[in-house]
Amino acid sequence: MNLLISPIAHMESVFPDKFGIPRQSGLAQGIESRIIFEKPYRSMDSLRGLEGFSHIWLIWGFSENPQITEKNWSPTVRPPRLGGNKRVGVFATRSSFRPNGLALSSVRIEEIKQDPKLGPVIVVSGADLMDRTPIYDIKPYITTDCHSDAVCGFQEETRNYQLKVNFPAPLRSAIPEKLQKGLLEVLSQDPRPSYQSDSQRIYGIRFAGFDVRFQVADDTLTIIEVKTL
Repeated sequence: MNLLISPIAHMESVFPDKFGIPRQSGLAQGIESRIIFEKPYRSMDSLRGLEGFSHIWLIWGFSENPQITEKNWSPTVRPPRLGGNKRVGVFATRSSFRPNGLALSSVRIEEIKQDPKLGPVIVVSGADLMDRTPIYDIKPYITTDCHSDAVCGFQEETRNYQLKVNFPAPLRSAIPEKLQKGLLEVLSQDPRPSYQSDSQRIYGIRFAGFDVRFQVADDTLTIIEVKTL
């Protein structure tokens, strides 16, 4: 049986591109996003009781990926965190290149409010979704979803990997203070593909209306330019 689903909402995010988005939800708690419901679902009644929960699960779609079918899907993928040259099973990863292109993220509820034009809006933190990403369902996160004895397989190899971020004061002043924490969290996770290590290369990430340029040498990322888009 084929199940037809359509978006109930979309994400309003500081990330207009895929590059730079946190690799998992919860890695950048300093970034706030907004869940905007599609017109048929703009009812506060649908959120009645949600104010009693601290977190929610988002079921969403990798809308910017090429369509994957039964004929062109691959049973293995190369996770970026393993250097992009080691293959593991697609169902042992959170890769976006999967048969149904569905993703799952846990985010913190910061606020639930009624907008006069948009209807109900959920403000969340810690999301790893690009701007305009379709959301197919929302479910409350409960304590039994947390398994304290969980083992994370090959993810344990890079679990604590972080870069030091050098953000010179003259450039820091170009970014609103309320956005700085989230930007630093994103950059410390190293947005580069793991197979790229050229210390002279300049990378760029579009973030909340800014073009942020940086270089990485050893374990330090240095921001070298900030432009308003």
